[in-house]
Amino acid sequence: MARSSAGYVAGLTAAALAVVGFLAFQASGSAPDTVGKPKASASAGASKKPGGKTKPGQLPAMSGQGERVVYELGSDRVWLVGAGNKVERTFKVTPSTVDPLPGEYAVSTRSGSITGSDGVPIEHVVRFASNDGVTIGFSAAQDGSTPAPDTSKKTGGIRESRADGRAMWEFATVGTAVVVVE
Repeated sequence: MARSSAGYVAGLTAAALAVVGFLAFQASGSAPDTVGKPKASASAGASKKPGGKTKPGQLPAMSGQGERVVYELGSDRVWLVGAGNKVERTFKVTPSTVDPLPGEYAVSTRSGSITGSDGVPIEHVVRFASNDGVTIGFSAAQDGSTPAPDTSKKTGGIRESRADGRAMWEFATVGTAVVVVE
């Protein structure tokens, strides 16, 4: 009798582990992209802090190490940081109406040429985050414009000049780190 009880318990244990594994697999498919990423003390939305915290050539403090893109919300400035923590390029951007939350992300997808959520034809799209149901990424308008975003719409396109967009495209491939700081 002890032998069949042990087999019964082993069978129940195996079945329970299979169910837990299946549920974990299902849950991972619906988890937001930000799971496992550091959270920062910032609220969602479009508000900007007045003025930047750093000088244009100076990399923001606490912006990580290694090759990465750094985006400072307060100054609407981007740094492309190469090997040895060397700034390869820095430039101003026009923010979207929905900001990414401060934290570390990775480039998730890219598109060569599409129409933006604001109806403008854009190129060199580098997506890395989402917030408030809006996908966020860097892009350049094909006509070279960088107008202020329409605050009545929720958009995630951080606009760059065409030259800066090309530099971002060449630098930020899928998997490249993107660090967002206040």
